[in-house]
Amino acid sequence: MFKSRPGYGLSIFAAALAAAFAVAAIAPASAQERKSIRWATSSVDSYGYKVAASMVKIAEEALGGQYTITVNPYPSTTGAMKAAMDGTGEIGYTADVGMTQLYAGEGGFKDYTPAKAKLVHAWYAYPMESFMATSAKEAGKYRCWGDFSGKPVFYTTAGFMNWLNFQRIYKTLGYQFKHVQIDAKSQSDALQAGTIAGSVAYTTAGRSLAPYWKETEVRMDVKVINPCPEEVAKLKAAGLAVVDVDPKAAFSKDVGVRQIQGVPILFAYNVRPDMPEDVVYKLLSAFYKNRESLAKADPGFTPMAADFIGMQAQGINANPDIPVHSGMAKFMKEHKAWNDKWKIAK
Repeated sequence: MFKSRPGYGLSIFAAALAAAFAVAAIAPASAQERKSIRWATSSVDSYGYKVAASMVKIAEEALGGQYTITVNPYPSTTGAMKAAMDGTGEIGYTADVGMTQLYAGEGGFKDYTPAKAKLVHAWYAYPMESFMATSAKEAGKYRCWGDFSGKPVFYTTAGFMNWLNFQRIYKTLGYQFKHVQIDAKSQSDALQAGTIAGSVAYTTAGRSLAPYWKETEVRMDVKVINPCPEEVAKLKAAGLAVVDVDPKAAFSKDVGVRQIQGVPILFAYNVRPDMPEDVVYKLLSAFYKNRESLAKADPGFTPMAADFIGMQAQGINANPDIPVHSGMAKFMKEHKAWNDKWKIAK
């Protein structure tokens, strides 16, 4: 009969225990090696949050599984921008008008100094078109955007980019901006009760309505009020675009106009200069590669899919004095779209 040597069983047990500890140590080490990217967006009922959440899988695969990406919503787009600049996020949801105000130190960025660094150009994803609407029963009172001057209006949630866009519009037209802050989900009640005279609506790429606006049009009849010709002329003279949106592509009901006229803004997910160059380059390359499938999944990406490179150039040119992330610069140079007048962030 086989007899083990004294201490042999203890040696086997010790070896097994050491192996178990070794395996246990490897797992946390691997987890620790996977870095974190926090993607700051606007609130969970916003299009900006929806888009970011849908991009996580593509982004993580593009980075080879080296990063874990989490989407963190904030009450406003301005709040998301500040989170990324103060170090509680790495990617910040923004738009061309928000980047303008940031570098001018205006609006929500007056006297603001980021704890880390300001956002720089990194990725422009889709356009939005801002316009004015009111309840169908009150629509007869309004002919132009000027008829809402000084009246209580919900210009989207304070700090949102469409809110900033209408501040820019009113400043150009010389109108009084009287914002009433409400919960976006109570918009229908506020319009029907007359608490607000009107409300700013917006489409993404001329198609997708924000979720709370879809709820509003189900609950009540609304009418769109377009700017008058003289207002359009004044906006264009100031360098702002005025574009047409097919109401049938956005709304499920008649909104009283054959074409909606809105002022577009270009939305982005920008980063600080300290984000590694290869991360931004790999993300842009992955989004570019998947642009057609992204557009099929969400019509808001249609303009980006049609001219991905052109949209990036458009975003930079909206604020050409703002630096470009080195990863974006590498991507644009690779596609022969770099402008030597632009400057690379350091």
